[in-house]
Amino acid sequence: MSARRAVITGIGVVAPSGIGSEAHWKSVCGGESRIAPITLFDAGQYETTLGGEVPDFDVSRYVERRLQVQTDRWTHLAYAAAELAFGEAELDPSTVEPYKLSVALASSSGGNQFGQRELQRLWQPDTSRTVGAYQSIAWFYAATVGQLAIKHQAKGPSSVLVSEGAGGLDSLAHAARLVRRGADVVLAGGTEAPLGPYALACQQRSGRLYTGTDPAEAYLPFDERAAGYVPGEGGVVFVVEDLDHALARGARIRAEIAGWSATQDAVAASRTASGSVRQYARALGTAVERAGLTPGDVDVTFPDAVGLPAYDRTEAEALRAVFGDAGPAAVTTQKPLTGRLYQGGSALDAATAVLAMDNGLIPPSAGPARPADGCDLAFVREEQATEVRTALIGARGFDGFNSAVLLRAHS
Repeated sequence: MSARRAVITGIGVVAPSGIGSEAHWKSVCGGESRIAPITLFDAGQYETTLGGEVPDFDVSRYVERRLQVQTDRWTHLAYAAAELAFGEAELDPSTVEPYKLSVALASSSGGNQFGQRELQRLWQPDTSRTVGAYQSIAWFYAATVGQLAIKHQAKGPSSVLVSEGAGGLDSLAHAARLVRRGADVVLAGGTEAPLGPYALACQQRSGRLYTGTDPAEAYLPFDERAAGYVPGEGGVVFVVEDLDHALARGARIRAEIAGWSATQDAVAASRTASGSVRQYARALGTAVERAGLTPGDVDVTFPDAVGLPAYDRTEAEALRAVFGDAGPAAVTTQKPLTGRLYQGGSALDAATAVLAMDNGLIPPSAGPARPADGCDLAFVREEQATEVRTALIGARGFDGFNSAVLLRAHS
């Protein structure tokens, strides 16, 4: 089974940059920032009032009414992303052997909006002082995996990956492992919906969020003005297939998951303000090595780009530890356009990498305008028309998670 190769055939983007991969690609190539005042609820009393929201999301288009009331917005976004991914892959999941169809998505906060609403009902004196029957499952961090498995009758091994912002890459890596073990099709990636009162209060407690009011200054990774990040919702669901299965049905092969790695700092975020250079570099380098490549073979690198000065510096150090003193040949990030989507953000970077391969174009990096000391990497200032054969995506999750995935164009 180890000879089986995992490839991406479908991409379902539901993010602040747009719904669908075409809308996302147009947005990132145009440098269109979607960070704006939060409208999903009144955030005026919070220190952080900005975020990245999915534009014009019509839940009724993707989720039937009976499921809308059973699930959280986080799951609604994943329903839509999965539908778009199957559509791009031109794959009807009902044609896949159920025991060879799996779901392996990343998760962080779960269905926090649903959970908050029900708990508020419980404690309001003018209500029935009860919660709905679906409170027991809608908030659960694995709810989206379960709901998509039920909807598409995926009876193969299914999993939820929990590693904060690194989760989107861990999901792709686990999907590749499932393919090696015999799965034909795996739904991978992740979405997040952190824009609610309770969720925002929890995020603010970390002290990592930008607290100003200017969207243009809100999220500036690697910049000397970096002052944290703003949260965003959404993400990506991928259709990952066994290469032979995809070829047999005449599918378009978008990219191969050629190498991956995950490491752990083994130090809680509360005890470090920068993350481990050594462990992050080890994840990046091992992903390249497992793909049978050298750092010089990497055409473009998508960094974690968290927007916290100490973390940005250690990320730049880790990249230089892998690529040499000059760092990677081309570095680009679009996170400042969308906000930090947690596990959805690393999945979105992977989607952008695949689209770069599709279009023969490296999209411009959304900053930094003034690189901070130690952060002056080879950022792509203008879009570059070039053949993109390989892309390295790096991601870190607070509390020590480091992940990397090497995507390679199929030939």
